[in-house]
Amino acid sequence: MTEKNKIIVEATPYFIEAQSFPNDGRYVFAYTITITNAGDVPVKLMTRHWLITDSNGKIQEVRGDGVIGEQPYLKPGESFRYTSGAMIETPVGTMQGNYTLRTDDGDCFNTPIPQFTLSIPRTLH
Repeated sequence: MTEKNKIIVEATPYFIEAQSFPNDGRYVFAYTITITNAGDVPVKLMTRHWLITDSNGKIQEVRGDGVIGEQPYLKPGESFRYTSGAMIETPVGTMQGNYTLRTDDGDCFNTPIPQFTLSIPRTLH
């Protein structure tokens, strides 16, 4: 990846207690993602690929176009923020993945979504 295609991805997860049912193995989390184009050229977010893993090792793989029904176009220095959610069967899990982006001249590249932890409050120290 060259500096022209430098993308910064930040994630903030949080537990949604009102939608979770621990006795049924249903733990719902929301996460806010901020994608910043720190590169030199405009990019369009084309696709997403997520690996969502619970503490039993069960992996959910999610692929799709864009994010939350959008394919944001980011000029250099611009950011896009969105909130989405995930459900797992255990009180702790992780998410990681990548986005595929395209430059105006048609070059496509992947940028990683660094792993982050899904955890109910007071589970991890």
